[in-house]
Parts: sequence; structure tokens; C-alpha cells
Amino acid sequence: MTAPILRRLADLRALTTKWHRKDEVIGVVPTMGALHQGHLSLAEAAKASSDCVIVTIFVNPKQFNNPEDLANYPRTENEDAQKLAPYGVDAIYVPDPDEIYPQGFATTVSVAGLTNVMEGEFRPGHFDGVATVVAKLFLQTQADRAYFGEKDYQQLMVVRRMARDLDIPIEVVGCPTVREPSGLAMSSRNLRLSSQGLAVAGNKHRIMQAIAQSLKTGTAFQPLATQAETDLLAAGFTQVEYIQLRCAETLDPVTHAKRPARLFVAAWADGVRLIDNIPV
Repeated sequence: MTAPILRRLADLRALTTKWHRKDEVIGVVPTMGALHQGHLSLAEAAKASSDCVIVTIFVNPKQFNNPEDLANYPRTENEDAQKLAPYGVDAIYVPDPDEIYPQGFATTVSVAGLTNVMEGEFRPGHFDGVATVVAKLFLQTQADRAYFGEKDYQQLMVVRRMARDLDIPIEVVGCPTVREPSGLAMSSRNLRLSSQGLAVAGNKHRIMQAIAQSLKTGTAFQPLATQAETDLLAAGFTQVEYIQLRCAETLDPVTHAKRPARLFVAAWADGVRLIDNIPV
């Protein structure tokens, strides 16, 4: 049985107010739709540790710095609702645009520091769009817990900092990346890859794992990153935007894996920009 689809904030608030009156814990899974197994694993995690679960679907124009990317983003609302049905979510919130950005909307939420590197460097304004819409969704859903995938690790860190700094009473839960058999991190963007592109993209995780293995032996990061860029291009990637090793807690750059770190890669294959990260 599919969950009810709500489009107006008033209808959502009527539901969440009723749940809170019964002291039920509300979990929210914010998405932009085109759901895959990674999203569904978040819904499953939310259902396991919350009384009521809302999945939000909103393709947020403010986090796209490329209009073509926004236009090409897949919109599959009916299929998404069917995919969620076995997970027993309690509501799907698909807000009309004016429920998120009403006429005259003039506020932007910006998180300094964490957003200046990696994705922030290559996608100017992206994290302002993320922080703004997520703050809105947190407040609109009145959720107690929110579930995000570690595949977008920098985003997870930004959202945690935003919620903490603004005193939004919500626990932000990070969930492990779900991967294809090839190791490719599941992403809605993968739908745009041809079969050949998928084959190329599957090499990235293997190359990242090789770096991680060498880092465990005490090898310095920079020579490994240089070799990895060569390996990615040889595997069929057309451009490597960054390969970086950063502290898992602060996202500060590190040269050796002497403390918990994350390895981040962004590269293009088959005309699609693909990001990933793994713990080291």
C-alpha cells in the first residue's frame, strides 16, 4: 500500500501535529526523487528507529548551478511512491514549489568553512541551496530524526553543522553508502550513464580502494593521488576534478591517514559528474 502524497504544508502539519501529540518519534528522509536502493535503505533505517516516517521529494532548483543539470534531473514521482510502498513509510511530502519558495522568498542559509572546498569549490552556491531547503524541510516536517547517505559525506557534514548552529532540534543520522556490484555508489545520476559509461564508472571504487590500502601502510597521500588521476583517465574517465584526503570530522586536508579520514573523488564519465568517498 502506497503512502499518501501530500503537497501542501497545512496538510503535512496536520499530520505531524497529530503524531507529536501521541509522543511519536518522526523520521524524515529528504530526497530529490528518482529513488534507488540507497534512498530506500534510508527509508528502511528511518522506519527501524522512528514511529512515523516522511520521505520528502523536491527537486530543489537552488542547489543546481547548472540549468541543464536541473532540466535533466529525472522526475519519477509515481515510480518513487511504488518503490517506497514495501517500506511502510507513513507519508510522502512532494511540496509544490510555492510551499518551499513562496512569492518574495528572500532568505538563504549559508554554512561557512565546510562549504568552501571540494563540492563547494566546483559547484558555487550549491551548499547554500542545500542548507536552505533542508532547513525548510526540517522545520516543515517537525521531524525528530533525519537520515542522509554517507555517499554525499560533505553534504552530511554541512547539514549537521547547519542544524546545530541554528538550534534545530533534530538528530541527523548518517547511513552507509549503498553500491552496485561493481562498487559504483548508487546515485540518481547513474540513470544517465550508458552501458559503456557504467562500465567505466565502476572502476572508480576499485582505484579508491587501492589508495586506501596504500594509505594504511603509511604511504603519503599526494603521490597516490597523482597516480590515481592517471589510473582514472586510463580507465575511461574524461576529467578528474579532485582527489582529496580529508579529516573525517573537520574536512581539513590531511597528508597521511594517521587519524580517521575520508577519501573524496569527483570525476566525469560519459558526460556525467560522479562523486564518491570512502573511509580511511
